[in-house]
Amino acid sequence: MAPSLMSRAVGLFQLSRAALLHRTRFYCQTLSEPLTVTQQSSGIRRIILNNPKKRNALSLSMLESLQENILTDVDSDDLRVIIISARGPVFSSGHDLKELTSDQGRDHHTRVFETCAQVMSLIQDIPIPVIAMVNGVATAAGCQLVASCDIAVATEKSTFATPGVNLGLFCSTPAVAIGRAVPRKVAMEMLFTGMPISAHDALLHGLISKVVPVEQLEEETLAIAQRVCNASRPVVALGKTAFYRQMAHSRDAAYITASKVMVDNLALRDGQEGIRAFIEKRKPVWSHKVENVHD
Repeated sequence: MAPSLMSRAVGLFQLSRAALLHRTRFYCQTLSEPLTVTQQSSGIRRIILNNPKKRNALSLSMLESLQENILTDVDSDDLRVIIISARGPVFSSGHDLKELTSDQGRDHHTRVFETCAQVMSLIQDIPIPVIAMVNGVATAAGCQLVASCDIAVATEKSTFATPGVNLGLFCSTPAVAIGRAVPRKVAMEMLFTGMPISAHDALLHGLISKVVPVEQLEEETLAIAQRVCNASRPVVALGKTAFYRQMAHSRDAAYITASKVMVDNLALRDGQEGIRAFIEKRKPVWSHKVENVHD
């Protein structure tokens, strides 16, 4: 059962890798620097938004580059956690408004928002935990990106806002992620007024996971990522998929779903290894493989 859950989750977001890679290369070649930079070591992939001159705006090309960075080898055993961060004083200012003028046309606008929705959904659909590492301003779709991540660590100077209403473009798509992360009345105040909230208020309301001084951001985020890496990959993947699935259900239906997943988890080789290790008072030795020891 567990392998089918994993394959189903991966199946949700498989795209045409060749076509996507072609588009990403084209966009990167037209710029002096790539829109995103990736680094991977010891199971941790870091994706860095790399367009500070444009406030790391989530242009269509930026979204497609981010999408490719997330999807590349996402089912590899070597990938255990993803960290999304940004260069410059702005994490992301949201969509590139130059792409949203009438000159671009309705079809282009549709493509922008469809791609954005795919990326935000992808972050939660993949079996790998995704952490936002925020140092600075996150507005509109940039705030949506933070809200879509599984975990978010921010510095004390970071702020979060959905100011689209003040520009005549209500932040309806950011509201999908933000409305599922913070209480409704907090979300509505952010959406109706466009006023930013501080990192501490964002923490209080559940938009982010932790607030740290600037000098501790990297250390704290990597520490969380390392703790994720210390767990069994298939166990974490199974748990993440089940969490988002049950959250969409009523309480009773959620318990049915979660109980079945617990049984599937117990059938995993790593599930049994963890229990045996606890009983035997030793550290578990994870296989990190989706293998069942019983039906």
